[in-house]
Amino acid sequence: MALPRPERLVWDLDWNLLRTFVVIAEVKSITRAAERLNLKQPSVSNALRRLEDRVGRRLVERDATRFELTEVGRLIYEQSVEVFGTISQLPLLMRGISDDVAGHVMIATASHVVSPLFDRALAEFHRNYPRGSITISVAASTEVAKQVRERRASFGICLVSQRDPALDYTMVYREFFGFFCGPQHRLFGKTGLTLADLRGEPSVSFQTDHISDALRPVALLRSEAKLNADVVGVSSSLEEVRRMIVA
Repeated sequence: MALPRPERLVWDLDWNLLRTFVVIAEVKSITRAAERLNLKQPSVSNALRRLEDRVGRRLVERDATRFELTEVGRLIYEQSVEVFGTISQLPLLMRGISDDVAGHVMIATASHVVSPLFDRALAEFHRNYPRGSITISVAASTEVAKQVRERRASFGICLVSQRDPALDYTMVYREFFGFFCGPQHRLFGKTGLTLADLRGEPSVSFQTDHISDALRPVALLRSEAKLNADVVGVSSSLEEVRRMIVA
C-alpha cells in the first residue's frame, strides 16, 4: 500500500535540499546563498524548486524588492535547524562513552565578558568533570545567539536587546558603555564635556552597533549625540575597538 503524501515526504526528502534551504532562509537571497555554499546560482534555485515540489507548498515569496518565507517556509526552516542541531551533537555524544562523565562543551561568547559567575562555573565544571573539555569561541552577540539556536553551541553569553522565543535566557552580567577618545584627540583630558561637544565627530564601534541589533541603546546614543553617521572602524572584539580608539 502506498504511503500518503505527508508520510512519504519523510522518506523521499533529500536532506541536502533542507541544508540549502536553511542557508537561503538565513541570508534571504538566492545569490548570497550560492556564494556561501560555493555553488552556482541556478543550482540553488533548482534546489529550492525541488524542495517546494517535494513539500507541495510554496516556501518563499520573492520579487525584485521582497524576500519572505511563507508560513510553511518558516516552519520548515525552524524544524530543519532543530534537525541539523541534533545531528551536530552526534560526534560529541559518541565520544568516550564510559562510566565517567565525558564530553565536549561548546560555549559561544561576546568578547571581553566579565562575569565572576561564569568563571566559577568553568572552575566547578573542570573540578567535577575532569574528563570533560571546553571550547570557547568569541563572536558578535547576534552570531552567539544564532549558534545556540542552531545547537552549534551548548550555550552562549552575549548582549541581548530582543529575545528569541526559542531560547531560554538568564542574566549573568551587565555591560556598561561610554564615549572614549585616544591621547591625540582634541578632547582628550578635557572635563565638563556634553553630548553637544561630540557633534560631527567620527567614531569607531562594535559590529552589533545598529538600531536593530544587540547594541541598539549605543546606536541610539550615537544618534542623539549627532556623531558623524559614517563609522570609520568596526570590530566584534573589544580589544580591537580599543586599539582603534587609541589610534
